[in-house]
This record gives sequence, structure tokens and C-alpha cells, in this order.
Amino acid sequence: MSAEDFVRTGSKIIGIGKSYDYNWPDYKKGMPLPEPLLFIKPTSSYTGDGQVIEVPRGCEVYHEVEIAVVIGKTGRAISVEDAMEHVAGYALVLDMTAKNVQAAAAKQGYPWAICKGLDTFTPIGKFIPKSEIPDPPDVHLEFKVNGETRQHGSTSGLIYSVAQLIAYASGAFTLRPGDTILTGTPKGVGRVYPGEHVSASMRRSDGSVLDTLELDVVSRDQGFRFEGEHWLTP
Repeated sequence: MSAEDFVRTGSKIIGIGKSYDYNWPDYKKGMPLPEPLLFIKPTSSYTGDGQVIEVPRGCEVYHEVEIAVVIGKTGRAISVEDAMEHVAGYALVLDMTAKNVQAAAAKQGYPWAICKGLDTFTPIGKFIPKSEIPDPPDVHLEFKVNGETRQHGSTSGLIYSVAQLIAYASGAFTLRPGDTILTGTPKGVGRVYPGEHVSASMRRSDGSVLDTLELDVVSRDQGFRFEGEHWLTP
């Protein structure tokens, strides 16, 4: 499976929110884990290395660097024990969010479709076969803006295993080949602005590079815009 295959053939992108230990400091004190927070992004939000991230008018756009799980086998209500059989591989990914749109949506009880799913809001790298990442909880992620490190963390901070995420997500949605699960982001989420250059990397624990992404941030002057608490289009 190539990067072009899963980006072209996947039916959905499933995002996971608040999935790192820093999001839930009390769980290490014996508190029960929360259920995973799921949201859906359209595959039309994909963009790739060397492309751009568009910032629509009025949107405050924030970065989240993550590891994505690429599904290779159809499954529904998959058990934790069988979950890894459904993994084809992984990919480096950015989950971009229009935070002010998200806040307005939450206030009004609206879904996250726009704040997470705008065009170019899911930059994603190449397909990395499962065999190249035998230990998903030991991958190091980094994100930079104009060469300055903003995020640097390890997937060891995830409070759910890849198998648990697959089992949970497949209880709600049938997973198909090419679907991706975005596992969540380490500390350091911040805003990006038009005119900036961003880069991300994913490395093994020995420092060897698995993949990198480089994109320019640009203004989007047509289509969707946000003013106050209102979604507007021409």
C-alpha cells in the first residue's frame, strides 16, 4: 500500500481527542480512564508534503502533530486481541483545528465538522508499513514553525493503546482499508499564521527518521469565513 493508495481509497479519518496523559493528570492517581473522544474528518481535508495549509478568513488555526494508524483490513466491533491484525501501517499527520470555530461550535452545541474538516486541515505523509514500527508507543514526534520547535513528545504518553483505539472506534464505525485513526497529540499545541513555514518529523527511539512533512501556511480568501460566532460563505 502506498501513500497515494490510502489517501485516495480511505473512506474516513477518525480523530481521537484528549488522548495523552497530560490531558488527564488524575488517571495515574487511580482515577478511571475516560472513554476516547471520537470525531470524524472528511478525506477531502488531506494535503501532502510540499503543499500548503490554508487559513480561511477569521479562523484561528492551531497545529497538532500525531501518528496516524492506517487500516488494512475491514472490521466491525473488533476485539482488542484482534485489533493489530487490522493495521496495515502508520503515517505522520497534522490535525489542524480552527480553535475559535471549535469554541463557537461547542457553545452552540454544534459538531466539529467545519473546525476540523476544512480543506488542507489534514496534512499527511507517506505510508509506513507496520513492520517498520514494531512498537507504536515508542515513536517520537516533533513540530516546528519557522525552524523553532513547538511540539516534541513521545507516543509513550498515549493513555490508550493502538489496539484499544481500533477496538473502540470499530464499535461505532466499520473500519475499511485506507481509513486512518489520528491518535492524538503531545503537549505544545499552538497557533499558526499565514506566511509561516511548518515542519514535522516522526522518528524511532534510536533517532532514525521515519518521515518528515514541510508545508507553507497561506491565506484562503475565498469560500468559508468566520466572523464573531457566525459561519459565513459568499
